Amino acid sequence: MKVERAQQPATLAGHAAARSFFAACFDERAQTAEQLWVAHIDDSARCIHLSRHDGGDSDVTVPVRTIIADAARLGSAGVVLAHNHPSGDPTPSLADCHATRTLARAAEAIDLTVVDHLIFADGGECRSFRRMGLL
Repeated sequence: MKVERAQQPATLAGHAAARSFFAACFDERAQTAEQLWVAHIDDSARCIHLSRHDGGDSDVTVPVRTIIADAARLGSAGVVLAHNHPSGDPTPSLADCHATRTLARAAEAIDLTVVDHLIFADGGECRSFRRMGLL
């Protein structure tokens, strides 16, 4: 896991802002492994913490306990997740859906909102769990 601190808080209010923010996290070159990025946000949708979790060539684990612990420590109001699909298909897998639902249920216990989960594919194509009605 790589942890980075936002130097100047980016505002992730709305789909376009979140998509633009996370698009910059993924290299322009072809990705060979999945990466999960987690942005913790405050009540004004400003990014207060950003972390990256590396996965394999076809999956990445959503570290629910780590995300919840970080949120409690930081006082996060919400989280926005993004990960890539090196296969080129941004359609959420069943494992993606299950992990996101598990995180959303755990987040409720500490009054944390899972704002969205974006999946990126090569070429900039992106799918939003929120827009697909999965959150």
